[in-house]
Amino acid sequence: MPLRPVVSIPRAFGQVLFEYRAQEGYSQAKLALIAELDRSYVSLLERGQRQPTLTTLFKLAEVLNVPPATMVARTSALAR
Repeated sequence: MPLRPVVSIPRAFGQVLFEYRAQEGYSQAKLALIAELDRSYVSLLERGQRQPTLTTLFKLAEVLNVPPATMVARTSALAR
């Protein structure tokens, strides 16, 4: 039987998104503007209240200069 994640996947992704956004020095509003997303949606993602589609994941990764696979791998590591 697999172990339950210590942190949920949506919350883990939110943490990863926050860390990469902070690393780039972007506010939520700036990230949302560049990625053509709503600022409130970025906030929901960071708080783990929403999960991105693949299209959104790729948009965010491009803006944050990180491979989408890296974001997924970091999320997976935090959700264990």
